[in-house]
Amino acid sequence: MTTASLLDGFLEALLPLRPRALWAHGSLAGGDYQEGRSDLDLIAVLPGPLGPAHAFRIAALHAGLRRRPLAAKLHCSYLTPAALDDPDRPHLTWAHGRLLRRPVTPVTRRELHDFGRVLHGQPPGGLLPPVPEGQLRDFVVRDQRDFWRPAVDKAPLWRQDVWVDLGLLTFARATVTLRDGRLISKREALAELPALGAPAEVVADIARRRYEDLAPAPADADRIARRAGATRAFLGPAIDALVEGAGAG
Repeated sequence: MTTASLLDGFLEALLPLRPRALWAHGSLAGGDYQEGRSDLDLIAVLPGPLGPAHAFRIAALHAGLRRRPLAAKLHCSYLTPAALDDPDRPHLTWAHGRLLRRPVTPVTRRELHDFGRVLHGQPPGGLLPPVPEGQLRDFVVRDQRDFWRPAVDKAPLWRQDVWVDLGLLTFARATVTLRDGRLISKREALAELPALGAPAEVVADIARRRYEDLAPAPADADRIARRAGATRAFLGPAIDALVEGAGAG
């Protein structure tokens, strides 16, 4: 399988950096992975500390993989044992073809504990602190309130598939986490959306594009505009109610 070959090649290239662990989270670990569609979300724990020389080697490592199929979908955050405790701390990350710094969120940390896939070295429970329920809930509420709710008001974003898909699916996942205290996959989130009142036409569109049509035809401008309007009309009040309910709880 192409994914397995890429992961093998990545680990082989990573080994000279003496990783303590390499873990998968997201769809690859949660059972919702679709080759060629899903991202490969990884976490590597290196001995550290990570200075400019390490950043150069990591960038070169990924550049060396760029000709492999699916390499553009491989994203990896690089942590060190001394910097694992703080979920707000940004870490060196390769994503979307470049190096940047971003945190490993409480949701990602809980995924790693609950169903993370060990590709090399120690399991997450041996290195990563547990995620308290309050920390997970606070992050989910903050993400909906501070990121997604303002985004709903930016109309041009919602003409893009990725915003429609992630906006609705992330809302459904947040709802289940706050309601039941558990994490669900994107496929499970899609199944939750009708009961949450999401527009049926939009839910069907997401299902078709993500799980049915291998090469969906581009939507016409009127349909894109209608879909954007329906998504925003649902998400704005839905997020407001979710955040208010979490605060009341």
